[in-house]
Amino acid sequence: MKLAALLLLISGWAIVVAALPLLRGLTQEAVFALAGMGVEILGLVLLVRAHLPSHGEEGEGTER
Repeated sequence: MKLAALLLLISGWAIVVAALPLLRGLTQEAVFALAGMGVEILGLVLLVRAHLPSHGEEGEGTER
């Protein structure tokens, strides 16, 4: 999952940079930039979730 998150972070940036010269209007550029930011946010969320400890790990409420 960490690899997927890192690839999403890179691809969100690369997609926007590659498409900006192809787009003509300011509206198109803005919408595409927002879509790229959405991909980067998704990658960031996945990366943060991959580094959070899971509920079943030792030392956190597992004693009964």
